[in-house]
Formats: sequence, C-alpha cells, structure tokens
Amino acid sequence: MNGISSHDRDVLRRLAEQKAQIASLPIHRYTADEWARNNSMRPGKPMVWIDEICWNEFPDEQLRPQIEDPFLRRIEVALRREIYQWQHMPVDMVVEPVVHCPMAIDDGDFGIAVQADRLKLDESSDIVSRRFHGQFESEKDIEKIRMPVVVHDEAESQRRYCLLMDTIGDILAIEMRGRAGAWFAPWDELVQWWGVEEALTDLTMRPELIHAAMDRLVSAWLSRLEQWERLELLSLNNGNVRVGSGGPGYTTELPSRQFNPAHVRAGDLWGCATAQIFGDVSPAMHDEFALNYERRWLDRFGLTYYGCCEPLHTKADILRAIPNLRKVSVSPRAEVAAAAANMGDRYVLSIKPNPAVLAGQRWDPAAVRRDLEELLQRARGCVVEIIMKDISTVRYEPQRLFDWARIAADVADEF
Repeated sequence: MNGISSHDRDVLRRLAEQKAQIASLPIHRYTADEWARNNSMRPGKPMVWIDEICWNEFPDEQLRPQIEDPFLRRIEVALRREIYQWQHMPVDMVVEPVVHCPMAIDDGDFGIAVQADRLKLDESSDIVSRRFHGQFESEKDIEKIRMPVVVHDEAESQRRYCLLMDTIGDILAIEMRGRAGAWFAPWDELVQWWGVEEALTDLTMRPELIHAAMDRLVSAWLSRLEQWERLELLSLNNGNVRVGSGGPGYTTELPSRQFNPAHVRAGDLWGCATAQIFGDVSPAMHDEFALNYERRWLDRFGLTYYGCCEPLHTKADILRAIPNLRKVSVSPRAEVAAAAANMGDRYVLSIKPNPAVLAGQRWDPAAVRRDLEELLQRARGCVVEIIMKDISTVRYEPQRLFDWARIAADVADEF
C-alpha cells in the first residue's frame, strides 16, 4: 500500500492501537480540563509535566525503532516515546486519540550559518558544548541577516496525510498540522552569530550595533510569521501542544472571537519569547535590548508565555508591559519565593526544578521529595505548573526519572 512494506504497516498499526487504548481512558479528559483550569489562573492542584528527556539513556527495547520508511519512522519514534512515557512517568500528560501529520514546510533561513567549535562528551547524546565564532564587526555585517522565504510543498503534505490515513486512519484521527506556534528566541540566535561574551560586551560598547541587529532579526521573524499566515500554515496550539518552555496550552480563551478555521492567525494562538542569555543582565538593559523588540512579536498573539532558563524573579516590572502575558518561567536559577511575591497574583508560575537532581552520583529520592515540597511551599497561594526539563542525563538509570515522576505526582496531590 503506497509502496510501504507490510512490516512497516504492521508495526505502526500495533503502536496506533496501543495509543488508542491509552487515549480512551477517561482520565485524559479530566487532566486536559485541569490544564485549562491552571492556564486560566484558577486555583487548584499544581500541574506536573516532563519534557526534553535524554532518550539516548533509555535502552529499553520498547523504544527501538523498527520502521524503514523515513517519514513513518518519525511517527513511530514519537508514538513509542509517548506510550513509554505514559507507562512509566506520566504525571499530568494527556494522550489524545490523534496523530498529527506535519506539513512539509521549509521555513527558509536567515542567511547566516553558525560557526563554532564543538565538544561532545557522550557520542550517544545530542548534547554538545560550543564556542561560537563572531561574524559581526560593523553595521554592514547586519545586512547578512536575510528575510526568510517560506515554501510549502503541498504535494508532499498531501502524500504524508494519505499515507497515514491509509496506514492507521481507521485507528486514530489524522490531523494535518502546520506551525502550531513557534519557539521565538532571537537572542539565542544572535549570540551564535556574534559570540556570547562579545554580544554581552557590546550591550555597553556598541549598543547601536546590537539595536540594529535585533531590529533586523525580529523583522525577519515577523516576515516569516506573516508568510505562515498568508500561506495558511498556522495551526492552533490551545490543546495538547507545548507552549514556550512550559506545559500544554489547553485553554478555553483561544482561539480569538474572530477565529476563522480556514485562516488561522497568530491572534488565535499562544506565543512565547525568551532571552536566555540575559540571566545576569539588569532589568533596564533586558527591557531595552530584548523586550523592546520581543514585544513586536508577542503583540501578535492571543496569550503569551515568557522565559526559559533566565531567572526573571527581579524583572516583574518590565514583564508587565508584555501583552496578554499569562505564564512566566521560574528557572532553577530563580528565587521561587521572590517570583511568587513579585508575580504570583498576575501569572501562572512555570517552575522548573533543577534537573541536576537526576544526575548526581547517588540517587536520593528523599532529597527529591524535600526539594519539591520546598518549591511548592515557597509558591503557596500561586497558580503553579512544575516542569521537569533539560534532562541531559539520568546516568543511564531511567528508574530515576520514573521515581521523580511518582514523587512529584504525590507532592502535587498532597499540596
């Protein structure tokens, strides 16, 4: 069928049947409603989610891909990981009876290739250290940043959709998905082209050059967004879609009242932004060199999420200027009590426990429980989600993450 081997088809159908069985459980509707409650800032149980897992350290045969077709293999890997996570570390994940078929979209590029030295300590991992080579010396170099050209291969999108419908469409719903929001982190990109120390130094030494670069880069991103809208490539993210660096975006507040299903716009979606490199930059400079430009992007969206790894507990004043801001990242470097005092009555606090707890020489479940209890105690009175992410290693002991999930679920229920 469609040139796909009977082996590939049988493997994918077995996985689809497993997912369908899991998705039929009533708990998923309840959990989705709880996420929507939390995202609307209504008090209740803190929600817990796990993402960015070091799958290379999970040797279970259940996770080993078997399909040869490149596209179906991507779907297979996603299904295997989703099923495995539900079985071993679900916390508040939701499994829906659907497979999303990704549109064949080429977003173009910004015209600059990253130049960097790389250091990799574990060949099985995607985690690497990099030292970036600066490529910006003058105003003329800013012109290297190009406006991207978005191209949609409609024939390939349709081929993928038909392939999934023919293979598993009688088991799970198949939904075409375009860009369900975007990870908007212009400073993440800029420092890779500029160099980290060089960029931070130039905030003071060559501020006009930084301003010119940010203005052009954000304009390039907005050009991409406008092309997504014009080409009808946006998809809603008010459901089981990760928003920013937090949890899923379930909400009854989106899409907008002007929603047209045939023409999704940014105003129907969650948006996000982050300036992770600005962890030690003052609120005034953060506002001038990051938020001043990021707001041009965030203005376009219905609800927004801000932050990732940068501590934001001292920057409540500048965050108030972000339109429709609903959730704020509270990174492992942030002071949770200060974040709760400064922001807790305005936003959902997206608290990130330190993943280093999973990487120590000795696994200490009692310490995990104490740490989580202390985090939640400091955020008492706030609407909270607990997001375990950036998991670089569990020392090849997956049971650590299974234990963490169980403990986190218990602590959240007790709280």
